[in-house]
Amino acid sequence: MTPDDLVLTPRGVRFHGRVFPCSIGKGGLSNSKREGDGATPTGVHRILGMLYRPDRIAAPTHWAQPIGPQDLWSDDVSDSGYNQLVSAPYPFSHEKLRRADPLYDLVLITDWNWPNAVPGWGSAIFLHQWRRPGYPTEGCVAFRRDHLHWIAGQIAPGTRLIIPAA
Repeated sequence: MTPDDLVLTPRGVRFHGRVFPCSIGKGGLSNSKREGDGATPTGVHRILGMLYRPDRIAAPTHWAQPIGPQDLWSDDVSDSGYNQLVSAPYPFSHEKLRRADPLYDLVLITDWNWPNAVPGWGSAIFLHQWRRPGYPTEGCVAFRRDHLHWIAGQIAPGTRLIIPAA
């Protein structure tokens, strides 16, 4: 582990000598993540993408990609586009990336089961804004808005998110 790694600890995520409070999945930590279990998968995950709402915030880095009005994320295991960015209209189960609330104004995409998804292993694990302190996610790691933005400004593609085994 290095200071450039995001490391989940009992107090939050340690990064660059600071500890950021965070929320994890309502299913806790899992060594065997499955679709719909609400768990945050353990292991070493790399940050491979960054999405942002250009109508709400400026691009946090040069490599961030804008979220458009039609952008969705497929979470349907029967879909050939499972665990991929897809566009509306879309006939399979999906999650809207352009939400009314601010949770996905800035999204860091990990390599958990992405980009080469195995159906059933669980869809994307994002780093995103939390609803409120301690409110669990569906498996993602969530932060206070200003902390997420600070983290996004410090990372590079390939930065590691380390979630120790449960």
